[in-house]
Amino acid sequence: MHDDEVPADEGTVRTLLEEQFPQWSALPLRPVPSDGTVNRLLRLGDDLVVRLPLQAGDPAAKRAWLEAEAQAARWLVGRLPVDTPEPVALGEPSTAYPLPWAVYRWLPGTVATAVDVGGSVELARDLAAVVAVLWATDTDGRVFTGSGRGGALSDHDAYVARSLEHSRGLVDTEALRRLWSDLRSTPRSDADAWTHGDLMPGNLLVRDGRLGALIDVGGVGPADPALDLQPAWNLLTGEARRAFREALAVGDERWRRGMGWALAQAVGCLWYYRETNPPMSRLAHHTLTELLADGAS
Repeated sequence: MHDDEVPADEGTVRTLLEEQFPQWSALPLRPVPSDGTVNRLLRLGDDLVVRLPLQAGDPAAKRAWLEAEAQAARWLVGRLPVDTPEPVALGEPSTAYPLPWAVYRWLPGTVATAVDVGGSVELARDLAAVVAVLWATDTDGRVFTGSGRGGALSDHDAYVARSLEHSRGLVDTEALRRLWSDLRSTPRSDADAWTHGDLMPGNLLVRDGRLGALIDVGGVGPADPALDLQPAWNLLTGEARRAFREALAVGDERWRRGMGWALAQAVGCLWYYRETNPPMSRLAHHTLTELLADGAS
């Protein structure tokens, strides 16, 4: 999927466990099928999951990233109306695997990409309830300080333009260019709020047709609240999309910024994962198609 992926398999993880967490070394270990692009997942016994960063990098920087992710996860536990990941342990680099890695509690459920819930009003309202709690939580004066999604839409002009060039022949790039030109300058009058930051269908776990858990919470932090409106286009359709918006009482200004954030993410995934992660590319195509339809309405 990435040119700099670090290889790891069940044998690698078994060695890491024997070296560092022998109390878990005899537990069953099996890969978790995932369209994710950041971590390789292996379920450990019934209650744990091992998460190994996919891409190579400086071990110290990876450790800082994993520690920040764990801190965000610990902060979030118990705050939302659905389950969220609980960190259990942080592993060290080894001759078997050169990067730090993590162990979390296993959360049961089926990712939203694997079930037909895009038209579910109930799930849309479940998701809105989660976003509403995040938005209502006091940021204690903290604001967005990163370079990724969550600040100003216009900061992503170059990235969107480059992605559109790579996407010629895959989607109506001229229509998307016009839409981005319109969305990027949407006014903003609201303050930063707590956001998940990556509400992709693969990060939503469904149980009995309802939202049961939210995963991959390392990006939780203050940002443009419109960032967490992305499921309106990457997952929800028709009445469910309207129910999501109504439950959150979102006005036109914030809604259009949400469209902009959804476009900025999807247009990069469309071409980059076309060969290496087709499900992610197809999801991006679906998102962009929904945005074009919504923008024209």
